[in-house]
Amino acid sequence: MKKNLMVALAMMLVVATGMFAAPTEITFWTSFTPPFSDYLQKMVDTYNQSQASVHAKLVMVPGGSTDVSKLMTAVRGGTGPDVYMLDRFITAERAADGVLTDLTPYIKKADPDMASKFLPFAWSESSFKGKTWSLPFDTDTRALYYRADLLKDAGIDITPLDAKNGPITVDKLKEIAFKYNKTDASGAYTQVGFIPYFAEGWHYTWGFIFGGKFADMKAGKVTPTDPGVVAGFQFLYDYAKALGPQKARTFISTYAPPNNPPQQDPFITGKVAMYITGDWNIASLAQYAPDIKWGVTYLPVPKAGDKPTTWAGGWSFTMPKGAKHPEAAFDFMRWMTGADGQKMYTQLSSHLPTIKALASDNTLFTGEHAFFQQTLSFANNRPALPVGALYWDSLTTAWNSVTDNVATPEEALSKVAPKVQPKLNKFLPLQ
Repeated sequence: MKKNLMVALAMMLVVATGMFAAPTEITFWTSFTPPFSDYLQKMVDTYNQSQASVHAKLVMVPGGSTDVSKLMTAVRGGTGPDVYMLDRFITAERAADGVLTDLTPYIKKADPDMASKFLPFAWSESSFKGKTWSLPFDTDTRALYYRADLLKDAGIDITPLDAKNGPITVDKLKEIAFKYNKTDASGAYTQVGFIPYFAEGWHYTWGFIFGGKFADMKAGKVTPTDPGVVAGFQFLYDYAKALGPQKARTFISTYAPPNNPPQQDPFITGKVAMYITGDWNIASLAQYAPDIKWGVTYLPVPKAGDKPTTWAGGWSFTMPKGAKHPEAAFDFMRWMTGADGQKMYTQLSSHLPTIKALASDNTLFTGEHAFFQQTLSFANNRPALPVGALYWDSLTTAWNSVTDNVATPEEALSKVAPKVQPKLNKFLPLQ
């Protein structure tokens, strides 16, 4: 009898201890900085308050879209995080590097139909060799922002920039932009209408604008010398030449240096009247410049009558190799990339969701945000290659050479494939 009583008391103690057990703490790394890291922290806090078994801790680490050196060092040293936020288009490359955990078994256990709930392109970017290595988070598109107040004050007709009139041509955009340019006595720019390679004026942006194709996925080849890509780079070369390459670089380094505070964005300060950037800028302008008058329109097109274009990117949640609490990490990832998490991030940051039901929920999008929502229907995407980061960096080197006018588009782009294709060949076939 006494023995049975002791067993019963022991069992009660186990139950009671379990009831008050500390939650499993997982680490979540992001390279995001304010204000976007602030949005993520709000989401993490909401998740932590929603349940008691897992507690996520957000840690800001150095890095960027293609720079994951800190993660790779940590994973190889056995000190990596449980969850890492990764630019989605390089998921395949990091999976090929052996840095990520295959999420397929977790997905099959939690929700075998998960893929059907996401936008197809986003899920595709999260996959490699028939397995899923990340969970899609947000997406975004790019457009042309313009300061209606400043352009009007300068006596410039902004009618061609009204989205109701369709995309502006690149020639008309240049005409408007150069009317806004001003220099000081030394010839240095004090304000510029538009610099096509500033902000989100990337190689992909202009390649897509001119109808370029960056890869042939079926053939397993990168195509940096595609005629449309070359045409986009030629536009950049000619525009930079007209501005004066060094003068333009000096202007950017002066008014938009690295780690420039968001409130010092040259678009906000009036140093730049127009630039290409994404939907996330809506939230930033509302926070840091609520009184300025601005508008948004389609990316420019080569000639009148061309259909509008844009491109969409986005981030994802991954579980690095060696995660100490994989089950808890996956639970956190599912919430952050699920309906509750993505809805919250959409409202906080003005990005677009990758969950189909949310992407088509018009109640989430008002004003300029609704404009970006509709551009998603014709957005291009970067090729999801197992050399995606290397390709991006190689294109960036060519892009810099062209915008500095130290190499022609053909010269610069001809150097890309020899760097990238041999490494891509190791992973063929892609499909």
